[in-house]
Amino acid sequence: MPRVFTSIGDSEESELLQRIAARDRQALEELYHAYHRRLSRFLLRLAPRYDFAEEVINDTFWVIWRKAGDFRGASRVSTWIMGIAYRRALRALRTARQDSAAEMRLRELHTDSHDDADQLDMQDWLARAMRELPEEQRLTLELAYFMGHSCEEIAAITASPVGTVKARMFHAREKLRRALPLLGGAG
Repeated sequence: MPRVFTSIGDSEESELLQRIAARDRQALEELYHAYHRRLSRFLLRLAPRYDFAEEVINDTFWVIWRKAGDFRGASRVSTWIMGIAYRRALRALRTARQDSAAEMRLRELHTDSHDDADQLDMQDWLARAMRELPEEQRLTLELAYFMGHSCEEIAAITASPVGTVKARMFHAREKLRRALPLLGGAG
């Protein structure tokens, strides 16, 4: 019977990283299963392609396997892992653009079948406006509003100063407000 994996706490994550640093493949599998769903949700918001998300998740866990011994506890394990995924996603998005791959676009926000046309239009406008943001600004908004990370956590994930994170959020919101007059109150 397959094992069911649930979320784990900070101390358990730290213990798993120590075991991974000692080349314990079972620990890597446990951490993988604990994070796969969270990373998938984050990555599928950036590009609605399952193969993109899986590639970045696999790259992320390859880095974790190689670098687990380098983790010094300066942040939470979850912040460290999201930072690796963030950087791998940025690299993959840039590579896709440089290779002239099909344009990556943000997955449309899920809606219930009973939503009205105005709500669907608003979500469509928001998705289109989000796609127009520079990657760093879009990812910052995704980490804050869809993943629930604080500015300090986003700074650690993106290896940027907190001021830079706040500036990215400010500029992204301003661009969205200009692009979405209804959301900006001018409608």
